[in-house]
Amino acid sequence: MITLSRRVIAACALAAALTACGSSAGPAARPPSPAPSPAAPSAPPTLAAGPEGVVPVFEHGPRDAGKTVALTFDADMTADQGPRAAAGERFDHPRLIETLRTLKVPATVFMTGRWAEEYPDQARAIGRDPLFEVANHSYSHYAFTADCYGLPTVPEERMRADVERAYRAFRAVGVPEPMPYFRFPGGCYDRRALKALIPAGVTAVQWDVVGGDAFATDADAVARQVLDGVRPGSVVVLHCTRSAAPTTEKAVRTVVPELRRQGYRFVKVSELIGAANGRG
Repeated sequence: MITLSRRVIAACALAAALTACGSSAGPAARPPSPAPSPAAPSAPPTLAAGPEGVVPVFEHGPRDAGKTVALTFDADMTADQGPRAAAGERFDHPRLIETLRTLKVPATVFMTGRWAEEYPDQARAIGRDPLFEVANHSYSHYAFTADCYGLPTVPEERMRADVERAYRAFRAVGVPEPMPYFRFPGGCYDRRALKALIPAGVTAVQWDVVGGDAFATDADAVARQVLDGVRPGSVVVLHCTRSAAPTTEKAVRTVVPELRRQGYRFVKVSELIGAANGRG
């Protein structure tokens, strides 16, 4: 009997790693659990198209969702301004972008495709900087309505193509994830333009605060205009073009600390659109 018991104990010791002693069979070995798949990046927030089949237009975020404000900068360059750039006119504004970085201000840059082609290194750097987001300001910076600040006009049948050409220009210079937001050149649009852009899948982004920096020479006046106009959820339109808006960088250095002193938090347009979703 002692010998039999020793045999049983020995058998149990040998099998302990696989089965419980005294059991005729243990549970089948389980394969290791697969590693969880990385979460797919969420799509940028947009607004639903209107019931009349037109592109939605966003002007500002909710007024009751905290003191947030979005600074936006139009990087304008019209398709036919290449000779002026070649002659030395500067349509970029790297000092402004560096000031935003120094001040740690998130911002949305509405860029024309022609601007991206003229300044590919800057376009790529802005597009890859998590502080910023790049949105569409058309390829040509031609107007989408007649009588828009003297700009040439895009024919209705070319409106969608002009927007899509800008996205191709962004990708070609290395902007990784341009946003599905579109700002009309000059801010000029009508129902015909809103309907033409439905297939492009964009949300049109306007503003509720005009910075007044285009061709301005008084930075303090620009800063006052912004500070007087900002409310919770505001979208401020300014420019990222040295030749046409030389005072913007100086105005920003006044506006940013003052709005922060008032309790405002700077956000990108995408955050305001996200906050507006479902708010009616």
